[in-house]
Order: sequence, then structure tokens, then C-alpha cells
Amino acid sequence: MDLDYSLEADHQKAASPKSVESWETISNIRRWDLFLACIGYHEFFSPEMWRAALTELVATACLIFTLTTSIISCLDSHESEPKLLVPFAVFIIAFLFLLVTVPLSGGHMSPVFTFIASLKGIITLTRAAIYVLAQCLGSIISFLIINSVMSHNAAEKYTFGGCTIAGNGTKTGHVSLETALIVEFTCTFVVLFVGVTLAFDKRRCKELGLAMVCAVVAGAMAVAVFVSITVTGQAGYAGVGLNPARCLGPVLLHGGPLWEGHWVFWVGPFLACFVYYGFTKCLPKEGFVWEDTQEYDIMNLAMAWCSATKTSVYPQEKK
Repeated sequence: MDLDYSLEADHQKAASPKSVESWETISNIRRWDLFLACIGYHEFFSPEMWRAALTELVATACLIFTLTTSIISCLDSHESEPKLLVPFAVFIIAFLFLLVTVPLSGGHMSPVFTFIASLKGIITLTRAAIYVLAQCLGSIISFLIINSVMSHNAAEKYTFGGCTIAGNGTKTGHVSLETALIVEFTCTFVVLFVGVTLAFDKRRCKELGLAMVCAVVAGAMAVAVFVSITVTGQAGYAGVGLNPARCLGPVLLHGGPLWEGHWVFWVGPFLACFVYYGFTKCLPKEGFVWEDTQEYDIMNLAMAWCSATKTSVYPQEKK
């Protein structure tokens, strides 16, 4: 896709008399076409993109169902330190799902990975929006299934796998919103720095192979969960989420206290994505090949849009 607009044909048209309104109409049309090109609107009509979105929906539903039931089972076990079992469950489940879905849809299964992929230009903004919608719908479906097959008392006892911030930080053992926000931001950044940096490096991915890359990403997620639950893990807040869509299902279906602090699960990871995106601009270029064409990189899109909108404004014709 070429985002640069050639004005040669328009200068030739300028020789013929046209009203100011005509030039403004042409300018508006060109800006609209540029906007559609920037967001990758053409993918909206791609059957392959919709197949990938369906894969994301089903994979996210299965992943959240498996993770949530496993986390609740670990927390409800009779082990002396049940929270330490959670990272192992996260690693195994994440590795298996990544191994299957990466070749099909990219293996996002979380708005966090979709968002950073759109910032880096791996996918278009159109595909990213549809992916996130599919992931959120998958979360709702997974918790509809959980409500049907799991003991409601056990699910509520552990707030559906840790989908709320317990208390306001004034009671002993509770986690404050500020602490949870810092944990979400820091642990998400760790996963992006370790896992995504490797996953987006075409050269290293080819050298290591799919299985090893999936193991590294899953390992980074497990480490982040382990670090978070050892310092803040409670029955209500079971550590870093790494997936805002995971807790969207129970919030929409049950509401109530689950809404308290729910914004932390979105703001923390998305803020980490912005910081990580800026950090990648400072990484050494030698020996590192990003898995994108730089065409849909959000900064390049913004520069192309600003450049095109400036050159598309025509001066008024002399009377």
C-alpha cells in the first residue's frame, strides 16, 4: 500500500476553472480514502480475516475457560501454597494454545497482544478492532459455559479466577488499586519485552522454531504470574491478568463488586503497550528484524496522514 499521494494530476486539473467548493470536496474525498487505507479497511472484505477472527473467538473462549477453571481448582486445592501451582498451569495451557493458534490467526487471544501488534504494524487497525471484539465475545461465551458446569459457590469464592481488586487497600491482606495498576503495568511490560520482542523478530523465530518461541512467550507469562501472585496474590486478586478480556465476561454477566477496579485490567496493560512501543524505537537495529513492513506502524500512519492532509489543501482561485 502506498500512502503517498501524487499531486501531479491535480495540478493539471487546476488549470481549468473550478470553484473553491469543488476543491474542498476533492480534498475531503482524498482524506477519507487515505483514512480508509491507513486503517486497512480493505481487510473488512477479506474472508481470510474473518476466518482468523473466528479462530480468535473460539481460541479465546477455550483458553479463558481452561485457565479460569484451572486457576480456581489450584486456589481451591488443599496444597499449602496453592497459588504456586497457578504459574505451571498458565505455562502449560498458554503453550498448547499458542502452538495451535499462532499459524492460524497469530495466536493473540488477548487484547494486549492484538493492541501491540497493531501499534507495531503487524496487523491493521481494522483487523485489530475485529480481533478484540471476537476476544471479548469469546470471554462472554466462556463464562456462560463456566456458569453451567462449575460450582457457583467456588467460582464466586475466588471471583472467577481473580477478576476483581479485593478491597480498597485499607484492610489487611487487600490490594489497593494503585498496587494492582503497577503490577498490571510492570508484569505486562515484562511479557512484552521478553516474549513479544522475540516473537516479532523474524530472524530469531526462524532460528528457534515455532515450538521454542511459543515456549518462551508462555514462560514469560508464567513468570509474570508467579511474580505477581507471590507479592499480591489474594482470593480476590489472583495476580496479573495479562488479558483484559478474561475478566470482561464475569463483569458483564454478574456485575456488582466485580466492577470495582475493573478498569485496572485495561489501563495497566494498554499503558504498558504504549511504553513498550516507544521503547522499541530505541532498540538496536543491527541483528534485529521486525516482523512487519513498517507500512501500518502507527507512527508511520500518523506521519503519512499529517503529510497528506497538509498537501491536500488547495489555495483559493484568483477571481
